[in-house]
Amino acid sequence: MANEKILVVEDERIVAKDIVKSLQRLGYKVVASVASGEEALQKVAETQPDLVLMDIMLKGKMDGIETTEEIHKIFDIPVIYLTAYADEKTLERAKITEPFGYIVKPFDERDLHTTIEIAIRRHLAEAATRVALEKEKQLSELKSRFWFMVAHEFRNPLTAILSSAELLESYSHELTELKRREYFYLIQTSVHSLNNLLNEVLEFGKAEEGKLECNPEPLDLVDFCRDLVEHMQFSSGSKHRINFTNLGDCTDACLDEKLLRHIFSNLLGNAIKYSPQGSNIYLELLCENGEAIFQVKDNGIGIPPADRELLFQSFQRATNVGSIPGHGLGLTIVKKCLELQGGEIALNSEVGVGTTFTVTLPLNICVQM
Repeated sequence: MANEKILVVEDERIVAKDIVKSLQRLGYKVVASVASGEEALQKVAETQPDLVLMDIMLKGKMDGIETTEEIHKIFDIPVIYLTAYADEKTLERAKITEPFGYIVKPFDERDLHTTIEIAIRRHLAEAATRVALEKEKQLSELKSRFWFMVAHEFRNPLTAILSSAELLESYSHELTELKRREYFYLIQTSVHSLNNLLNEVLEFGKAEEGKLECNPEPLDLVDFCRDLVEHMQFSSGSKHRINFTNLGDCTDACLDEKLLRHIFSNLLGNAIKYSPQGSNIYLELLCENGEAIFQVKDNGIGIPPADRELLFQSFQRATNVGSIPGHGLGLTIVKKCLELQGGEIALNSEVGVGTTFTVTLPLNICVQM
């Protein structure tokens, strides 16, 4: 039995009652029966019907065609015209509004049912097609931006590697030991940058395809954080100092260590990248009430308010990053890794003062799985 909501627009009272009774017998819900175009527009706004049965020859300021045009400007609702007779000019006007069908009065109940069902199914199919086309468009744009970003981000370290290698090959005998070390260091850091980018590209691809997996295992979060901080401190050298503090019992967690590394390598890496040299970075961990609450704090450039809502979308970066390198994938991956573990992330930031990311995770997702 059908449950679609239908609005009847018919100015002949007896005909309108007959239509309403037929629709109710067929199982449709009649949200209202009105006699004018103005009333029809009001009821469409109020009831949001699934379909409108519209008499073409309405009395009043607006006929059925004009009313349908107004409906189509605002609402995505299919209209079927009711008509006993209309001249060629009127029918041509009606065609322009792209109705989902015509029902000739006096109507046969079976024809009424068939026309309505075809119209509703066609409207659903068209809506699904529009959604699919929009998704395809978005995916195409995403792929274009993705490959542009990859090409751009790979070019810089590759150029650095090639230039350094050529200089070492051609002028090695003329270079001081210190200069040779600088070129070797540039090659190493460029390779490291390429490796990080490749890893993020691969993880982003998995995330977009829904192939990121969550495999929680028992984990001592304090040991995990200390190990991560030691690794990040070594990578950043002496340019920043990363401070770790913890409160509560965090030794008996059950989380996915790989996903956690993605999350906090990105957050700590961003804190280092966007903070002045010599400044402190803070990683704080609090375990209480079955939750692990992490905070990553910096004294960096901060994030403008208008940029904050977009930061977790692919390829989005804050407008104040200037020439600081980046590709806008890290926080997208962070969000995906958190969602897989039932976690949440929030940020508090002030431009020129710094940023704090707060990550909240259940301590033991093994119990929930």
